[in-house]
Amino acid sequence: MLCSRTTCAKAFSGHIKLLVSVKSAIFSKQQGKPCTMDLGGAWTLFLAIVIPCLFLTLAWNKMYRNRALPPGPTPLPIIGNMLQLCFGQMAKSMIKLSEQYGDVYTVYLGSRPVVVLHGYDAVKEALEDHADEFSGRGTFPTVDGFFQGFGTLFDPTTILTLAFSNIIYSIVFNERFDYQDKESAELVKTASEIFEHVSSRWGQMLDIFPTLMKYIPGRHQKIIPLFLQRQDFIAEKVKKHQQTLDLTSPHDYIDCFLIQMEKEKNNLASVFNMKNLLTSVENLFFAGTETASTTIRSGLLVLLKYPEIEEKIHEEIDRVIGPNRSAVYEDRSQMPYTEAVLHEMQRFADVLPMNLPHQVMQDITFRGYFIPKGTDVMPLLCSVLRDSKVYKDPENFHPEHFLDENGGFKKNRAFMPFSAGKRLCLGDVMAKMELFLFLVAILQNFSLHSPVDPKDIDINPRMTGFANQPLPYEISFVPR
Repeated sequence: MLCSRTTCAKAFSGHIKLLVSVKSAIFSKQQGKPCTMDLGGAWTLFLAIVIPCLFLTLAWNKMYRNRALPPGPTPLPIIGNMLQLCFGQMAKSMIKLSEQYGDVYTVYLGSRPVVVLHGYDAVKEALEDHADEFSGRGTFPTVDGFFQGFGTLFDPTTILTLAFSNIIYSIVFNERFDYQDKESAELVKTASEIFEHVSSRWGQMLDIFPTLMKYIPGRHQKIIPLFLQRQDFIAEKVKKHQQTLDLTSPHDYIDCFLIQMEKEKNNLASVFNMKNLLTSVENLFFAGTETASTTIRSGLLVLLKYPEIEEKIHEEIDRVIGPNRSAVYEDRSQMPYTEAVLHEMQRFADVLPMNLPHQVMQDITFRGYFIPKGTDVMPLLCSVLRDSKVYKDPENFHPEHFLDENGGFKKNRAFMPFSAGKRLCLGDVMAKMELFLFLVAILQNFSLHSPVDPKDIDINPRMTGFANQPLPYEISFVPR
């Protein structure tokens, strides 16, 4: 913890007394003997180190206390609250701090203050009741170095990621790739690698010390090169679209964007430019593939753990859809148990525990605290999805969190896996459709089996930094 002026002065005085003692010891033991460093040199070195540190501490202390932000753990110069945060378990660290400082508090990531919002009430009040003020895009150094403000924003891992990526692929490029196609598979692979690097301890360090970490080797140095590799692939696709573009008949997202670029080519302030096109496509792949596939992977692991839940979904699928037709999204209204399980899968998976960073667009007084324009805000989605005031048993998997006493589906106001307010995920509707159709298609045709005894399966998500993922596992899809 940072010491006060009085404490610092006492510490400084103590150092002087210690030095005097050292001086006495040196003269008593080494009178007449040569020293490698005379006392004057030691004194000069001591002053050269201590005095700047003292004034740095006092200056930081004054600056920190002059900021009228919500209270929080006292930060240290340069490193901020790094000592209070456990890398690899950032979300848990944030929740732990809320027990001491309340639902609205400030942490310093390096020298950057971030206001943290904990629990459903605080997050809802900020993102929905004050949607305009909290709608800014916050600082996210691990990916900002590439996006730069542009854009929107038989381990089953590979096959599921390919499947979800193919949906985005068809929307953006108006084509589907073969799962054996090495070039497209590489595009998917790099997305997973970026997700891993951003969530690693190196990625968290980059978020806290973005300038310093540019010069330090580590996994975080791979993030931008991987993005650039993907951008080259996308740029080639865009070039082909430009060659075949029909201004009267767009076929996909890229065509629509190019047509709008043509309409606004004389508007220098237009957001429809090539940089935004490339980055928006990257956003769609990055955000729309990994989150959905991670949720389904987490969900299938839950079904391996609780085969009785899988059996109830089988019964509902057989009753509503049967074996001879494919499911449509409208079927979900007649399948309350499946719908409840899907909601609980998203809640429990907690894929983006700390949300994407927000930023206040103007000065605002929130819950009695002044938050100046431009301050980063971190609405903890994990604290909403596991809020014990709303969910009866938030740390365990229970479809009953979304079922009423008659077995019908019920909404829960604290269900915010896609955030809320004006920064609500643009793909939330598509993600809900994907998750429903994928899960139903799998369970309509297969039963799930694991080589591990259900009682030994750990379904708790692997807590990292930016994103949570299920532990690796193996699964067999046995035809029904």
